[in-house]
Amino acid sequence: MTLPPKPPARPDRVSLWRYAKLFRADILSAQPARLYRAWMAEFRTPFFRSFLVNDPALVRLVLKERPADFPKADRVSEGLRPLLGRSMFVTNGAEWQRQRRIVDPAFEGGRLRDTFPAMLDAARAASARLAPGRRDIEPETSHAAADVIFRTLFSIPIEHETARAVFDEFRAFQREQPLMNLGAFVRLPAWMPRFHRRRTRAAAERIRALIAALVDARMQRIADGAAPDDLATKIMTTPDPATGARFDQGEMVDQVAIFFLAGHETSASALAWTLYLLASHPDWQDRVADEARDFMADPVFANLSRMRVTRDVFREALRLYPPVPMMVRETVQPEPLRDRWARTGDLVVLSPWHLHRQSRLWDDPDAFDPGRWQTENGKSCARDAYIPFSAGPRACTGAGFAMAEGVVLLAAILADWRVAPVEARVPQPQAQLTVRSRNGIWLELQRRSSDAT
Repeated sequence: MTLPPKPPARPDRVSLWRYAKLFRADILSAQPARLYRAWMAEFRTPFFRSFLVNDPALVRLVLKERPADFPKADRVSEGLRPLLGRSMFVTNGAEWQRQRRIVDPAFEGGRLRDTFPAMLDAARAASARLAPGRRDIEPETSHAAADVIFRTLFSIPIEHETARAVFDEFRAFQREQPLMNLGAFVRLPAWMPRFHRRRTRAAAERIRALIAALVDARMQRIADGAAPDDLATKIMTTPDPATGARFDQGEMVDQVAIFFLAGHETSASALAWTLYLLASHPDWQDRVADEARDFMADPVFANLSRMRVTRDVFREALRLYPPVPMMVRETVQPEPLRDRWARTGDLVVLSPWHLHRQSRLWDDPDAFDPGRWQTENGKSCARDAYIPFSAGPRACTGAGFAMAEGVVLLAAILADWRVAPVEARVPQPQAQLTVRSRNGIWLELQRRSSDAT
């Protein structure tokens, strides 16, 4: 099978200045090739020390066994604070626990079934917007994922004036804000003011103002007893079981911002890479298309369980191109990490990008092979070395939602369209807010009706 492209890793030894330049350009290309085999690597600079861990035992320790001792590193998410405020993406401890107690019920099993009709409408609309010919599919998947979020969260399509404005402003924010940079790793005193790019801050302010208008309107409809039974209503009317308090307006704006960031940006990335991988592997594409046609002939929630091939394809795309390639935690006390000691305040980097391609764990790790999930190696790695949605208490609350969304969008698109790669336009992965392509993901689209006759 064709090897999916990945950034060329740097040599093991480069100067600090060279590493800083590589890191600023793209954190994936900045990492040395040996990290695809190493259990752990230590990085020392005059400003910070970090440990990238690929050992499943350490990943379990940090994410599942003792997550309170490895909280999220505040300084790494500093660049997102103008947009996200005090959302559950950036908080820790009691504040985060309270937020999850309110949000999690909206994404439990029965609620996922309730979101299915809106998800399906967005998927059908995404397929209907496509046209034959060559196109960069990333803008299309971004549009589709944003439509899913607005339909399921606020019961409005992307064509709604405010929804469209949020989408357009978020694209501007995404272009200005990298996933992380070296400055995020440098600890600053708490009293020191933080500075953000003027354009980034302005885009964040515009997005939050638009979201605030949606939240205010929904609060009024709830008060009038006329609110639709969607995710926004569920979250805004759910009291914290420990205190009885609900989110106020500002807190809800924070949470909607992260729903849009996590639910739209990550899903758009995953869908685009999945379509590219299927374009490059027509045998798997045909198998998904067969399932897709059957599903779209009777698109009910219960039939999602029959989409085994499509689900395995989507899982494999999330393995090779995890939307969030790195997660950073911080030590609150000295910690033994294999044969090293981390000091208080050192960073522990968990990298799905490297863990999912760990050559000591996965069979043929760089190959696109959805069939691996039915093998013993795939099942073992799924338990110990597969974290596209993180793991443990801080696992993404919308993981089940995202898996269903990916399958439904793929079904709607591939039931109607055949996709093929565009020669000489091989996408180059790059970490922005999520793993996107530096040069777009170009595909050739052809209606399936023409090759089914």
